[in-house]
Order: sequence, then C-alpha cells, then structure tokens
Amino acid sequence: MPGLARRPVFSAMLAVAAVLTVTSGGYGYHRDELYFRLLEAGWGYVDEPPLTPLLARLTTLIADEPWALRIPATLATVASVLVVVLITRELGGGRRAQALCAWAYAFASLPLIMGHVLLTSTLDLLVWPAVLLFVVRSQMRQEPRWWLAAGAVVGVSMYNKLLVAVLLAALAAGVLLVGPRSLLQSKWVWGAAALAVVIGAPNLIYQATHDWPQLAMGRALADNNAGEVRTQMWPFLLLLLGPPLVPIWVAGLVGLFRRPEWRPVRFVAAAFPVLLLLVCVMGSQIYYPAGLLAALFAAGCVPATRWLARHPAGIAGVALNAVVSLVIGLPLIPLGALGGTPVPDINQVARDTVGWPEYVQQVAGVHATLPAADRQQAVIVTSNYGEAGAVARYGGRYRLPAVYSGQNQLYYQGRPPDLARVVVFVGAQYRLASRLFASCTVAARLDNGVDVDNEEQGEPITVCRDPIGGWATVWPALKHLD
Repeated sequence: MPGLARRPVFSAMLAVAAVLTVTSGGYGYHRDELYFRLLEAGWGYVDEPPLTPLLARLTTLIADEPWALRIPATLATVASVLVVVLITRELGGGRRAQALCAWAYAFASLPLIMGHVLLTSTLDLLVWPAVLLFVVRSQMRQEPRWWLAAGAVVGVSMYNKLLVAVLLAALAAGVLLVGPRSLLQSKWVWGAAALAVVIGAPNLIYQATHDWPQLAMGRALADNNAGEVRTQMWPFLLLLLGPPLVPIWVAGLVGLFRRPEWRPVRFVAAAFPVLLLLVCVMGSQIYYPAGLLAALFAAGCVPATRWLARHPAGIAGVALNAVVSLVIGLPLIPLGALGGTPVPDINQVARDTVGWPEYVQQVAGVHATLPAADRQQAVIVTSNYGEAGAVARYGGRYRLPAVYSGQNQLYYQGRPPDLARVVVFVGAQYRLASRLFASCTVAARLDNGVDVDNEEQGEPITVCRDPIGGWATVWPALKHLD
C-alpha cells in the first residue's frame, strides 16, 4: 500500500480552499441559499432533509453574508479532494498518481462550481466518494469491517438527500452483474445496511409519516426536467470534470474491468452504466452521476500517470482544464461583463447568483407607488423560493411587508392573512395570478442590469387586488413543487 503523498495532496487542498475562500463573496447568494435561510428549523421538508438548511442557518451566527454561508461548502469540497485521492491510493496509486488526482480533481469544473455555493449537491460530492472509498478499501484490503464505515456514511447522508439510495442500487446491480456475488450474503454488508437504517431512522420516520415527500419531489423534478436530462446528460458527462480529464476517468472505467488486481472492485465499474440508466429513467438532474464519476477518475489516475510520464505534454491539458474551470466555475469575470460571455449559459450556478439585491429594490419601488391605504394591507407573493428568499434577505432596508411563496416548503410555512387584499406579485406565475385575483396590473419588470438571462430576468412585478374566493381558495392554486 503506497503512503499518502502528503505534500502534493495537502498543497492541492490548501490551494482550492484558498481559491474558494477568496471568491466566496463573489456575485451574490444562489437561489437555493436564499431558500435555506428562509426555512424554519425542522426534521425535514417537502423537498429535502434537514442537514443543508440547518448548516445554512448556523452560518448566519458568523455573519449573514454569502461568504459565511459558503464555509461548509468549502470544507466539504476540500475534504472531497482528500477522499478521492484516498481512492487512488487504495488502488495502488503512488505519489505521482495521488498528486495528479489531487490537483486535477480539486480544480475540475464541477467541484469548483458546487464548492462555490452551499447546495445539497455540494455535500453529495463528499458523501458519494466517501461511500465508495470505504467499499473499495474493504474489498482491496480484504477487511470487510470497512463496510460498516460505508453504512455509517450512508446513514448520515440521508439527512442531506435520499439520493444515495440510487448509488447503492447501482452498486448492488454491479455486484449481480460481475460479482463477487458472495457480498450479497455477507454479514458485514447487511450489517452496514442495518447501521445505515439505524442512523438514518429519524429522517426515514419523517418521510414515512409525511407520505414520502422526497418521492413526490422526485416526480415533480422529473416532470420538469426529464426531457432535458435524457438528452443532455450524455454530453454533460464530458463536462462534469472537464473534457481534458475524460480520458483519465475512461481509463479508470476500463481499468476496473480489465486489471486483475482490481477484480475485487470491478463491480464499481459495472455500476456506472447502471447509474446512468437510473438517472436517465429518473430524469431529475443531469449532474447526479458526478459522485461515481469521481471514483472512476481516481482509478484512472493510476494508469494515466504512466502515460503522462511518456507524454508530458498531457500535463498541459490538465492545467488548461484547471484554468478554464476556474473561469467558468468561479466569479472571476467582472459582474458587468458576465452577461457578454458564455459563462451564464454553461454554468447555471453563476446565473442564479446574479441580481437579487436589484430585483428586491425594484419590488420595493413598485410597493412604494401604492397608495398609503394599500401599503398597509399589502403583502408580497413570489413565484419561487429564490425570489422569496431575496425579499426576506434584502427587504428590510426598504421596510417591505411579509413575503410568501407557494413553492415547495414555503407553501406550508404560511399563507397571506385573510385581510391582505393587495399583493405585489413577483415573477413568472403572474399569468396564473391574473386568473386568481379580481384585477392584476403589470407595474414593472425585473432587470438585473447586467444582461444575465436567469430565471427572473424580464419577469413582471404585478400589483393584484382582491383574491377571488379569498386566500383559502387562491393559496392552494399557487402551490407547486419543482
């Protein structure tokens, strides 16, 4: 077993930590981050378990700013670099292979994009490779007790997402396809499953007693995203880490099938096409294969090191990938110039972090034009949770009234009071709103001022009056999961 290449690995971890920290205040909050800030503490929500919103709320004790909220994201990304390197080490990768893995992965596209913001997917970039590390370690060392460590990680991960079940299903299918099928009867594997259930029991109980909202959320995502996922997931595989790194993870996939010394973990490679099929059928999000892809990349660094020793020019491709990933993944382009670049089209995270203070200022401008009597009974209703979170975060400086949204968990956190007859309605649901109120008039349109075409850009701010049938009728009509 090679030793850990501490200097190059820790240097890469420190470098990515520094880069993520320096850029953590760039642009602004992501829409999901604004949503997390708004959620009341609880055991779970209709669209997700409690862990990531809890972390988001805890960071406000440090400072109620994007840079503080992103501290857990930076820590998770840095830790994921070490975990992915340890997979390389378990597969026999020496100092050079570990160094390649650490630096190339730390500055690949998806780790930088997800590491810049606090999303549930950010934590999954740590969780999935950690599960795979302990599975690989158990098999390669013939020390089955490491399955229990994998089970513990699975149990904890249930408080972030139940998506880890998809990884487990793919691994089980891989074992069925290529073996060793004795794992299906192993007391250690079943013990790991039991441990995961025990650790995750509170969240599972919450799900069971609330009609499994995660399944409903998955169906809602599929309804919105399935067509895009099933067509775009395949080319997106080339972009998850960056095109220059594709030959490395392909080498890992092939090597896991072919190398005799890796035969005990061959099922990890067999799980990959199964995972792709599952993601395609689910139709939820195109980046779901990233965690398993990271393990394939870790494996590929072992043979890639020997190839790069004979073709040192290949290092230039790895370096170029890092530079391009930095520009695409982090807020390095001045905000005023961002809209004139292809970055917002490539990186949805970037465009979802632009314009929130400006949008709230424009909502406040419409609110200020209301007659004094209307302002006293007005509320703000937004089409999505990002808009609601932005008003909650920045509305205080304009003395805006309470904000409500029918999206996801916010629908259950409260509806406008019955006496609220005037609504400043924000966003794309205005067409629906026009049928739910006696009158609706478009008063302004959202404009981030930098020509970034995100979900809010150009959408109306509408003044609506008199909910038809009262809020008991109108509020359920505004409910939506997506």
